Amino acid sequence: MRKTQKKQAEEFAALLGQAHGEIKKAVEKKNISAALSILADCQEGAISLGNLIEQTEGENAPTIRVLEEYCEQLYHIYQGLAEEEAVNAGKIYKVLRQALIKIENSIQHDITVRLEAVFLPYKASMWDSLESVWRAADAAPDCDAYVIPIPYYDKNPDGSFGQVHYEAGEYPKDVPIVHYAAYDFEKRRPDMIFIHNPYDNQNYVTSVFPFFYSDNLKQFTDLLVYIPYFILGDIKPDERQKVERMKHFCLMPGVFHADRVIVQSEDMRQVYLHVLTQFQGKQSRNVWERKILGLGSPKVDRALLTERAEKDIPEEWVKIMQKPDGSRKKVILYNTGVTALLENNEKMLSKIEDVFRLFQEQKEEVALLWRPHPLIRTTIGTMRPKLFREYEKIVERYRHEGWGIYDDTADLDRAIALSDAYYGDGSSVAKLYQEIGKPVMLQNADVLEYALE
Repeated sequence: MRKTQKKQAEEFAALLGQAHGEIKKAVEKKNISAALSILADCQEGAISLGNLIEQTEGENAPTIRVLEEYCEQLYHIYQGLAEEEAVNAGKIYKVLRQALIKIENSIQHDITVRLEAVFLPYKASMWDSLESVWRAADAAPDCDAYVIPIPYYDKNPDGSFGQVHYEAGEYPKDVPIVHYAAYDFEKRRPDMIFIHNPYDNQNYVTSVFPFFYSDNLKQFTDLLVYIPYFILGDIKPDERQKVERMKHFCLMPGVFHADRVIVQSEDMRQVYLHVLTQFQGKQSRNVWERKILGLGSPKVDRALLTERAEKDIPEEWVKIMQKPDGSRKKVILYNTGVTALLENNEKMLSKIEDVFRLFQEQKEEVALLWRPHPLIRTTIGTMRPKLFREYEKIVERYRHEGWGIYDDTADLDRAIALSDAYYGDGSSVAKLYQEIGKPVMLQNADVLEYALE
């Protein structure tokens, strides 16, 4: 039985207790018709409660038998009053009270509470920020966990909603998916809802459907949990410049509306506490200390658990990764991010082409696995439309030449597991690499290996 349903059962038992008191008063005042009416109401209520318990616990639930005994006692008392037998109000009340104690004890001890947890990823490539939490919930014997991928829009340059995306088909095969239209949030009221998108209407590039904004979801659950889809480099609250550059992450709607926010470390928790207290005043610190928890990122859990599995590698990738003698080349994960491109514009496009030229010359010994940020195309199309065509030419040429791997799948952890080192922009992927002990080198858009022709 769900927590809310058990609470309803407990509340109804309390109402029966009040009704028993009214029956006693009515009998004492010789108002038999009122007593009979209340007894009938108790009978109907007990039947309704029994139906609820039967639906959730089955017809053999111990509480069902206790309620049946209670109904029999109600019937005998009703018959006695209706036939004008000599009755004692105190005795009737005592019988009903003893029966009610049995009902209350059975509800408390015989009915177990099952939790219902809902996970609402929007981009499949960001599922790793929720996966380990879902797996723990799914494995818990007293929890029903549902993964409900939610649709999202690209945003047009004017801020209006554009193309719709729904990526339910891109999740791991062992993750059962529930369609977002098949789950009634208002009726089911899950005990916990987990989100990794904190932006609501404040993202310039994408937007989940407004129904799934954090301020709306909050009304359907008692515990809304936000876990960031990204990992940042750990900083201290007194590193002012670094805090200033990332504080907008702390001030997103999802942070304010969530009941719990799970961040990557205790240091990051202290940064959130500093920024949020500074924003809302010292009197708010106690609230934020309860809400912000530095328990670690599920992204690290996923990366550490993902092993290199040759059977999961596309055949065209294997050809690029193998030397003619069958031995394996070193694989470099080249990660290009959104921020670096927005900041450097054409200069970053030149840097990408420069990197390709360098690694193409080394292709006999090194395989390049290029993985652009999953939102990079949408971001350029919205915020740098003049760059979009040139960027698309670079992508098309790289894929057509076929000497390197192009990875636009949702499986980041496969790319991390397959590769031996990281090269590219500072990002949460670079931070993941550091967490699992693989080498990281960051690129600089101002440094080119080859002079521009």
